[in-house]
Amino acid sequence: MSTGFILDPRLQADTRPVGTLPLCDVRLMNDARFAWLVLIPRRAGLVEISDLAPEEQAMLWQDVNRASAALRAVTPCDKLNLGALGNIVRQLHVHVVARREGDAAWPGPVWGNGSAVAYDVGSQAALIAALRQQLAD
Repeated sequence: MSTGFILDPRLQADTRPVGTLPLCDVRLMNDARFAWLVLIPRRAGLVEISDLAPEEQAMLWQDVNRASAALRAVTPCDKLNLGALGNIVRQLHVHVVARREGDAAWPGPVWGNGSAVAYDVGSQAALIAALRQQLAD
């Protein structure tokens, strides 16, 4: 882990911890309308993917692939959306969103679409447990 890594306060507030992968912390966006993971490389001062060394860029995509597979294994989806926007939260993070035809934002993007609907405690705990199991396999 890189010294000086601090999770952005907005990511801290909007997500719940799921686990860790070789490079990234994996967090669940607290919006029950979409199964939505956020991967944050544990490196200080990153804004862009290009800020990572080439070998870390490869690690990032390996982490994204593992998170994508875990998400698809525990929630039905028609499409996975991946994004690294950073227009509001500058800290480098990658979104992995399971989309279903007819979901609250379909076919548009999830970003900026309506207001988040927080998970109830039981549903959130069950989803996080299932994701942790998949990430551990």
